[in-house]
Amino acid sequence: MRDAALFLEPDIEASSRDETWYLSSRVPLGPFERSVGAVLERWAAATPDNDFLCERTAGGGWRRVTYGEAGAAARAIGQALLDRGATADHPVMVLSGNSIDHGLVMLGCYLAGVPIAPVSVAYSTMSQDFAKLRRIAATTQPALIVVDGDGAPFAGALAALRADGVTAEIVDDVDALLAATPGAGLETAAAGVGPDTTAKYLFTSGSTGFPKGVINTHGMLCANQQMLRQIWPFTASEPAVLLDWLPWSHTFAGNHDFNLVLWSGGTLYLDAGRPLPGLIDTTLHNLAEVSPTIYLSVPAGFAALVPHLEGDAALARSFFARLRLILYAGAALPAEAWRRLDALAVRTIGRSVPFTSSWGTTETAPLATSAHFPLDGPGNIGVPVPGTTVKLVPNGRKLELRVKGAAVTPGYIGEPELTAAAFDDEGFYLSGDAGRFADPDHPARGIVFDGRVVEDFKLQSGTWVSVGTLRPQLVGAAAGAVTDVVITGHDEPELGVLVWLSASGDIEQLRAAIERHNAAHPQSSTRIGRALVLTEPPSVDGHEITDKGYINQRAVLERRAADVARLHATDPDDDILLLPR
Repeated sequence: MRDAALFLEPDIEASSRDETWYLSSRVPLGPFERSVGAVLERWAAATPDNDFLCERTAGGGWRRVTYGEAGAAARAIGQALLDRGATADHPVMVLSGNSIDHGLVMLGCYLAGVPIAPVSVAYSTMSQDFAKLRRIAATTQPALIVVDGDGAPFAGALAALRADGVTAEIVDDVDALLAATPGAGLETAAAGVGPDTTAKYLFTSGSTGFPKGVINTHGMLCANQQMLRQIWPFTASEPAVLLDWLPWSHTFAGNHDFNLVLWSGGTLYLDAGRPLPGLIDTTLHNLAEVSPTIYLSVPAGFAALVPHLEGDAALARSFFARLRLILYAGAALPAEAWRRLDALAVRTIGRSVPFTSSWGTTETAPLATSAHFPLDGPGNIGVPVPGTTVKLVPNGRKLELRVKGAAVTPGYIGEPELTAAAFDDEGFYLSGDAGRFADPDHPARGIVFDGRVVEDFKLQSGTWVSVGTLRPQLVGAAAGAVTDVVITGHDEPELGVLVWLSASGDIEQLRAAIERHNAAHPQSSTRIGRALVLTEPPSVDGHEITDKGYINQRAVLERRAADVARLHATDPDDDILLLPR
């Protein structure tokens, strides 16, 4: 079915006062559900036999859970959580990654009015000191901690929590929760869940390192999905089919993607693959069988996927067969990846598949802006969605993005001072991200993401460097040779870059990529003069990387100050790559 409109036509009101801009949609936000659990129960009654959650089994087939089965499981789990002491003040913490069992526990929490706190797997399996995990447990005081299977990968983390005095019950067998019989306790709890009820705590380390527990209410999540349904009208009549690898400990997948499927009565295939050598093969195997209607990923995911689609016509046919929309988020999609995907779609199915992007944060659940109009290239994050006002405030050389609306968090758990500092005197959430108008004379034509307000710096010459623009340009020029870069050069004569090579990248590919970039961007604010390849991967404990693989530029520069000093030394070491002037 393809008769429904793809996008809502934007109708944006823009005004300015004292160099501050206010943008909002003239389209009012429609009524939304009171709780996530209410949406599940509606589909469980209306389409009990339709597949909801699917994941690979050890034998290679698919384990499938229908809406009827998910509804019954969520009711049993919800009752079990209440029986075991979970409350609004003592939530359920999940250490495991995405899985059907994790999804069912999440739905059980939603029905019972018990907050869920999904924690990045990196905090409990890659960390050496478990400092972030311990901080999260101390903040939330969980009644239960859910882990996969025998819990062996989490043994060190659980021991650290026990050493801290955490007494939460460890659940490593969700079947034990499914054995509960729903009763009056669950009915009473479910009836009491409303827009102001906390649905989950999502933890984001931000730029300073230690986790901040963002309160996500049912009202935030439900309003966000109503916003999405209004800007993508086709989802009201076309059940979404997604194949998704992104972690549920992050707002993009855990809120946007999971709930998009639920609200449309669609099917979510859990992808155990990753855009990394070896792991990408799992994604390719899944895409050969699953044709998504919407494909959502981060730029690194598309960069890893494109060469395989170009080299396998059958895989490309499966990928594009039902595809209505391609959404990238988290950073600007390199122009080259955009061009190659578009050309591949035309070659495979005879037409382009629209690209779109959006912007938001964990504090906005996450949708705040969307490019729900045709785009001719990457970078534009769109305009405010219905029910949201975006304020652009001068902050140094940039315009800081601030947000007010139905999907904005009430604050951070246990952090009243941090909560107060996160909002301005008009009640707008201060994101710390920056934006600029795609067309300064026509603000309604969209906002271009402009990095973080604290990332930019000056060279020794006094020339400003826009890190948010330069990083994706350089990664795009490298065309798969690097996984990420960090820009250096504060108060230095020229720009430098710290580089993590990809598994297939080498120093000569890096040299060629930087030279291509420099030829296209020869100005002092964009030209890279020297580079250093890092051998130590980004550190979780050092706050250098998020669970989705995003690099924290500020943290890397602080933690690797010695590398930065070597990079910019007057007499550089032999491992410093010097580029011709």
